[in-house]
Amino acid sequence: MSSKKQGRLTKAQKAKLQKEEEERRLQEEEEARLQAEKEEQERQERERKEQELEKLELKDLERRKDELNELRHLLEENHTAVTNWKADAAEKAKWERYMRCDGTPDPAVQQEINTYISLWRDDPQVNITHVLEQCKVALQLTDELEDLHRDGTDLIEGQKYQEAFIDLQELIHSKHNLATEEILKEASANIDIETGNMQTVVKDENVTLCLWANIKKNPRFKGFTFEEVSLGFELPKQLAVKDIAIRILHTHYDHLSSLARMAHLKIQTPSHRCLFDHDFSTATTGFCSHLIVSFHGCGNRSFAGGDDFLVDLEETKGEEEEEVTENETVQQIKADEEEKSVQESEGGKSTASLQSRTNSTVPVEGQQSQIPTQMETLCAEGELTSPAVLSTDHRERVVDLMQYTPLGGVFFYDVFHLPPQAHKVNGWVIRQILDTGLQIFPYPNEQSQIPGSVSSKLDDSDVLSCSSVRVSVMLPDSVVFVETPKVACWDGAGKQWRMEGITDISYREEESRISFKMDSFQTFVLVQDIYANFPFLSWELRPLGQDSALFTVKGALIDLSITIQSNQCMLQSDQAKGLSHLTGKWMSGPALQRAMLNTGINIFVNEFTEKYVKTYSKDPLTEHSAYEQMALFASACAFSWSKWNAKCGPQHLVMQVCEHLSPTPVPKDLWTLYLLGAERSQKLEIIESSDAFCPDHCPGSEFHSTFIHMLQDNMSTEGIVRTRESNYLFVDTVQSLLCSTRPLMYS
Repeated sequence: MSSKKQGRLTKAQKAKLQKEEEERRLQEEEEARLQAEKEEQERQERERKEQELEKLELKDLERRKDELNELRHLLEENHTAVTNWKADAAEKAKWERYMRCDGTPDPAVQQEINTYISLWRDDPQVNITHVLEQCKVALQLTDELEDLHRDGTDLIEGQKYQEAFIDLQELIHSKHNLATEEILKEASANIDIETGNMQTVVKDENVTLCLWANIKKNPRFKGFTFEEVSLGFELPKQLAVKDIAIRILHTHYDHLSSLARMAHLKIQTPSHRCLFDHDFSTATTGFCSHLIVSFHGCGNRSFAGGDDFLVDLEETKGEEEEEVTENETVQQIKADEEEKSVQESEGGKSTASLQSRTNSTVPVEGQQSQIPTQMETLCAEGELTSPAVLSTDHRERVVDLMQYTPLGGVFFYDVFHLPPQAHKVNGWVIRQILDTGLQIFPYPNEQSQIPGSVSSKLDDSDVLSCSSVRVSVMLPDSVVFVETPKVACWDGAGKQWRMEGITDISYREEESRISFKMDSFQTFVLVQDIYANFPFLSWELRPLGQDSALFTVKGALIDLSITIQSNQCMLQSDQAKGLSHLTGKWMSGPALQRAMLNTGINIFVNEFTEKYVKTYSKDPLTEHSAYEQMALFASACAFSWSKWNAKCGPQHLVMQVCEHLSPTPVPKDLWTLYLLGAERSQKLEIIESSDAFCPDHCPGSEFHSTFIHMLQDNMSTEGIVRTRESNYLFVDTVQSLLCSTRPLMYS
C-alpha cells in the first residue's frame, strides 16, 4: 500500500510537469519560427543576390561589346606600333651593317658567306694570334647566323643559315687544330727549364688554349696544372714516357650542343625549332604561336591536355630512335669493313695514321681542302671508344637537352702524337715534314696496341693498359651553378652528350672547382637542370613610374629582379658570383633572356617545360589575355602572386592587384584579390589570409568583360591617365617578359 502511494504524482508535481511540457512546446515553436524566419531571410538573400547578379550580368552584357572593342583597339594599336618599330630597326641595322665596310661578309647573303668560308679555308696562316683574331670574326658571324635563323620564317633560307653555321664552326675548330700543330712543332725550342717540358697558355675572350708537350719523358711524372687558368690533368704512368702532347681547349661557346640538336631535331620536336640554343627570347611569338599551333590545332584542348601530345611525341621518338640506331649500326659495320680492308692493304698501319691520312691538310687540285673538320675529328674520337651497337642502358644515359643545359662552354681534353721536332746538325736545322697533320694519340682503356712503332709486329712495350684520366677544372666565373654540376662527355659517333664514363667526382663549391676521372681523354661539358629554379615561390610586378616597372621572382633556389625601362631590361640579384657581367647592365629583353640562359639562371619556359615541372594547369587563352592586360596597366598597377590561384580551377586565375603610383614597395594592406575568367573579371570578397577560397564577388563591385575595365573601377584619374600614356615599347617588353615566364602558371 505504501509503495502504491509512492508511485502516484502529487498535484504539484503534475502541475510542474505540465508547465515544463508547455514551455518545451513553446520553445520548439519559437525555434521553428526562428528557423523559418532564417530560411526566409536566406531565401530572400539568395533571391536578392541572384537579382543583383542578374543586374550585374545584364549591365556587363550591355557594355561588353564596347569594352572588348576598346581593349582590342589598345592591343592592335600597340601591336602595330611595335611591328613598325621593329621593321624600322631591322632596316636601320641592315643599313648600318652595309655601311660598316669592314670586310666581313653579310651572313644573310649566301654568296658572300660562302666566299668568306672558302677563302679562309685556303688561308695558309697558322700563327695562333692571327688564327684567334680570325676566329673572333667567324664567331660573330655564327651569332648573326643564329639570329637570322631564329627570326626567319622561310624554311629554305633557314636551311642555308644552318649549313653556313655548321661550315663555320667546323672551320673554326680546324683552324684551332692547325694552330695547335704549329705550336707543337716548336715544342723542343720552348722547353721550360724547371720542368724540362713545354707548357704554354694562349687565351682571348672566346678561347683558352693550354698545351703541354712531353719532352723529358719522366716516368715519375704525375700531372700538371696550368695555374693561371686553373685547368689541370693527371697523366697515367704508361703515357709518361710517350711522345705525346696534351691539349686543353676551353671554348667559352658551345657549338657541339648545336650539332646535337641538329642531329636529333626530328626526334626531339615535331616542329621546326631554333637549332642553336634554348632561346625563348621571342616570348610573345614563343608562347603565343605555341598557343596557335598546339591549341587551335587541337580543338578546345588546354595546357592540361598537353600530356596526350607529349605521350604521342615520346612514342614517335622511340620509333625514330630505333631507326636511327639501326642506320648508324649499318653504317658503322660498313666503316669497320672498309677500315679493315685498308689496314690489310697498308700492311697493318695504325688506326691513327689512317685517321691522319684521312684528315690530311694538303689540298688536292680540283678537290676541296682536306682540313679535318670538327665533326670528322670528333666522330673519329668517338669511334675509338663508342661501341657500334648501343645497349638500352647506354641510350638512357644520353643527355636530354630539353631538360639539361650545358654551361660554361666546352672543354676539349685531347692527347696527340708529338710532331717531329727540329734538330740542329752542323748549323743546319733539320725537321721531318709530315703531311698527316695533327694526329690523335689513341688512348686505350683496355689492353691494346699503341701505334707508333715502325714494325707491324706486336711488341711488349706497345701493349699496355692505361688507367683513368683525372682532370680538374675551375668553374667559369661567367656562369651560376645553383646545384652540383653534372659532367657529360661527347659521343662523336652519335653526336650527343652522355653521362657515362665519369667517376670519382669531387666538387668543392667554396673553391668553384670540380675534378673527376674519365675513361680516356675526352671532350666534356658541365650541365645543369634547366628547370632547377622552378616552380616559382612567388612573383610581383610593380610600377616604378611612367613606363618603368620592377618584375621580381622568388625562384626555388635563387631570387632575382628585372627592372624594365621602356624596351630595356636590367637584371638585379643578391647572387653576386657568376652574375657580375649581367647585373646592373641595360639590354634588350631578348638579349637579357639569352644571357641569363647562358649564365644558368633560368626563369623562362618553353613548350617542354610542362613535361619537367609540375604545376597547376590553366586555360592558356585566359592566361595570355591576362598578360596582355597586365602589360597595359603596368605603369600604374602592381600585380602579385596569390595562393588562391591554385584553388580556383583551370578556367580561372586569381592574383593580387592594387593601384600603386609610387616607386616604393607596396604595403600589404593595399592588395585586393581579383578573379579572371574567359567571360568576365570580378573583385573577390575574400582576402589572401582568408581560411578558404570563395568565388563570391566583393559587395558593391561590378562585373566586367575585361580585366582592365575591372581595375579602372577602383583607380584614380591619375592612374588611368598614366596607363593610357604608356609607351608601346614598354607595354610590349612587359608582355613579352610575362609570356616568357608565365608566372600565373608556374608559381
